[in-house]
Amino acid sequence: MSTQKTAAELGAIGCHDCGLLVSEQFLESRQSHHCPRCRAPMHRRKPLSLAKSWAYLLAAAILYIPANMMPIMTVISFGSGAPDTIMSGVIHLAAAGQYPIALLVFIASVFVPLLKIGVLAYLLVSVQWNLAAKRRQRTRMYRMTELIGRWSMIDIFMISILVALVKLDAIATIEAGPGAIAFAAVVVLTMIAAQKFDPRLIWDVKEKTVK
Repeated sequence: MSTQKTAAELGAIGCHDCGLLVSEQFLESRQSHHCPRCRAPMHRRKPLSLAKSWAYLLAAAILYIPANMMPIMTVISFGSGAPDTIMSGVIHLAAAGQYPIALLVFIASVFVPLLKIGVLAYLLVSVQWNLAAKRRQRTRMYRMTELIGRWSMIDIFMISILVALVKLDAIATIEAGPGAIAFAAVVVLTMIAAQKFDPRLIWDVKEKTVK
């Protein structure tokens, strides 16, 4: 039988910012709800964690559609050019034989954001349904989601680099399309949704005892 105890079971609260573990009795004796080390507000769990995460996640899911349907970049050469979406860019890269780059753009710009939205939705639903199974795996899923989320900006990075490098205004220009704004918003919103989610809620569900 496991002898591990949570901070709540020990009557303590962990600081969200610096990680300091503080006794609730100590906070009550000082009549303060701020971390004695970094002065950040201390809560047993992040306030309105699920509601805030759902709000940002739903906004990201809605913007994911225009991010992939609207042009992300337009290359204008000698006065003419055609806009490209993320998928059309992947297809053009593959047609040009740039398979590794095409695969990288597809994974980072299409698969990863969709996967992150799905994983966060699963974590939120599992907490709301009070699921006690696979808590360790769900915690690892959350950590992985936080780790890979920031790398979804590869398309925005590529556009920024191309715009900075192309200086031949009389021959060619590169313009970012509305899809780039929607895509950047999706990445930022999913990162905020992950940050607002409190993974400790996964462990608040007590294991069901088998009689």
